[in-house]
Amino acid sequence: MFITGNGNEAKEEVREMLLKFGHDIEDMGAVEGARAIEPLCILWCIQGFRENRWSHAFKLLK
Repeated sequence: MFITGNGNEAKEEVREMLLKFGHDIEDMGAVEGARAIEPLCILWCIQGFRENRWSHAFKLLK
């Protein structure tokens, strides 16, 4: 799960929540990084509506 934000306390709270759901987390820095990752939601929705399946995901390869 990609996260961004300017508040370190808020990001830590979100990080803890995501870990409880079993997500891998990638911190993309300050809130300006959200502009780059928000279009991934559009791609995710296109695939979901086309296939009527919602279990797909994106992963950052390092």
